[in-house]
Amino acid sequence: MSAQRINTQGNLSLGLPRARYGLDGTLCLTVAVLLAWGLVMVASASVAIGEKMAGSPLYFFERQLVFVVIGCVCGAMSFVVPMKSWENSGPLLLSLAFFLLVLVLIPHVGVRVNSARRWLDFGLFRLQASEPARLAMILYLAGYIVRRQLRLQTSLPGLAMPFIPLGLVSLLLLAEPDFGATAILIAVAMLMLFLGGARLSYLAGLFLIVGTSLTVLVLTAAYRMKRLLTFTDPWADAEHAGWQLTQSLIAVGRGEVLGVGLGNSVQKLLYLPEMHTDFIFAILAEEFGLLGVAILLALFGVIVWRGFVIGHNAERLNCLFKAYLCYGLSSWLGLQAMINMAVNMGMLPTKGLTLPFVSYGGSSLITVLVMLALILRVDHENRLIGAGHPGMSRAAPDGAPGRSASGQGWTGRAAERAQGPARDGGTELWGSNS
Repeated sequence: MSAQRINTQGNLSLGLPRARYGLDGTLCLTVAVLLAWGLVMVASASVAIGEKMAGSPLYFFERQLVFVVIGCVCGAMSFVVPMKSWENSGPLLLSLAFFLLVLVLIPHVGVRVNSARRWLDFGLFRLQASEPARLAMILYLAGYIVRRQLRLQTSLPGLAMPFIPLGLVSLLLLAEPDFGATAILIAVAMLMLFLGGARLSYLAGLFLIVGTSLTVLVLTAAYRMKRLLTFTDPWADAEHAGWQLTQSLIAVGRGEVLGVGLGNSVQKLLYLPEMHTDFIFAILAEEFGLLGVAILLALFGVIVWRGFVIGHNAERLNCLFKAYLCYGLSSWLGLQAMINMAVNMGMLPTKGLTLPFVSYGGSSLITVLVMLALILRVDHENRLIGAGHPGMSRAAPDGAPGRSASGQGWTGRAAERAQGPARDGGTELWGSNS
């Protein structure tokens, strides 16, 4: 066949191959850059610890490379599953999350490391139960917002109901203990409920209750209080409790504007603990300086931005589950990255949270790649709907109210555009019961 073809205007055009439905190129490119940069940083940061623990300076790099491949395979498998199946599987996935979180707490089943029991040993790698459990909770919560949106927006019980499974998951996470993962999960959940239309006054009250509870947990746990006091003045006990943070601050300070150069970090030579996992950002700041930190912040900013754009596009198409899922997953990635960097720079107390796409760790990396796949799946289905694909349609046509799975009126900002908000005594009713 000829390499040329005639277009609809009768002009000749090159017959170049073109994808029928694309993906968000900006998001894919940004994640590819972060993954590549993460591999480079793991290779650089883990040289000394790899030589000490396994006799090979590239030990952790090689394992991280395997995790990237496994994560991409899991992401590809997740991508081909329609979002409707994910929505319908929310309760089942939440049940599996409870099972994993209980299983990890059983002695001789869950693996204890540094006084925390967070992992399940599968031989080839250890699964950190909190990662898939939090993902399952967000999937369930996105489904709940869609099924019960009218009740969520107009009553306190509708807002309080999802806090029952959320509270149980949080208690199991705290029992490991994993305070950082719990805080991120609650923050993302409250943001999703806010975007779902929950009243700000109700959310503020629940936030006060949750915040007070977390504060009590900090004040009543000796090791958490010690971390808090150390965080406020790490130099007061730089040889003991403040060692990790002070070494991290030294690494960040040595980087100055342009860094000391890739591979030239001094703090990675067994001075800074967890230099290839929770504190890899400090090594990155030391080797790439302020310029590298600014680029890293920009990359994560792009991921959050594109995630919210994809979610907004889904909301415009009345695909509310997809929208709230994208908002939740994007917020999770951005919030965890922000907290990790803040911890490394001494702006928050030390928490065992990885830097997404960059830190060494199989569970975290595989989970974030699955999260990325779900966001890209939403983008893909948005494009299918926009192109009028025969197998895809809007959740409800423009200009006409639809039905939710719970039998309530079609709700959310999409419904507002279709039929306009109704008010009754100052209460917004985005749909109506039938």
